[in-house]
This record gives sequence, structure tokens and C-alpha cells, in this order.
Amino acid sequence: MSDWIGRLGRSSAVHVSFAFLAMGSWALFANRAHPLPRMLLAGFVQGALSGCLTLFLKSAVESLSKRFSRSAAFIAPPLIACLGSASILIVIHTLSGTPEILRTVAVPLAVSTSYAAIYNYSIAIAKGK
Repeated sequence: MSDWIGRLGRSSAVHVSFAFLAMGSWALFANRAHPLPRMLLAGFVQGALSGCLTLFLKSAVESLSKRFSRSAAFIAPPLIACLGSASILIVIHTLSGTPEILRTVAVPLAVSTSYAAIYNYSIAIAKGK
């Protein structure tokens, strides 16, 4: 049983699906005061973006962490990942006509930035050993 759970936990498809459902649902909630078509589009767009960002965030942090040393290694990779994610989220939500852009991206951006910072910290600590 635990082997099955371990495989499930390492599955990219599971991570992407979870991100799609969790952050897409958040976007539905954040845009609940608007007409159904706009609310559903915001949920779908955020779900798709979160799925894609989840897929690429880990490798981006790993790649960026190799380019910096000392204190910059702790700050630059998650900061760059955060700025990149924020730019992508805001531009695509603007283009798709999401009514509540800041509310929609706040939680996904906080979650992805936290993940990037924690994962980057673990890489930076491991490099120091």
C-alpha cells in the first residue's frame, strides 16, 4: 500500500491535476460575484496556469539555484520564480478578461512562491554540505 502511495506522490500528473483543481477552484471562489461564464473562464485559466507552473517551477528553481552562490543563492531563485509567475499570471488573466485578477492570483502566487522558497532553501543547504 505505501509503495502505491509513494508512486502517487511522485506522479507529475497527480501534482498537475491537484494544482488545476485546487487553484482553479480558488479562482471560481475569487470571481463568484461575476456572471457564470466569466467565473468559469477565470477558474479554467487559473487551473491551467497552475498546472503548467507546477510542472515547470521545480526545474526552474533547480536551474536558477546553480547560477547563484552565497546569500544570492537563497534569495534570487525564489524571487525570480515569483516575479516570473506573477508576470505570467497577471498577463494571461488580463488577456482572458478575468474580473478579479488580484484576488484570483493572490493565493496561487503565495503557494508557488512559498514552494519555490522552501525548495530552493533545501537545495542551497545541500550545496553547502
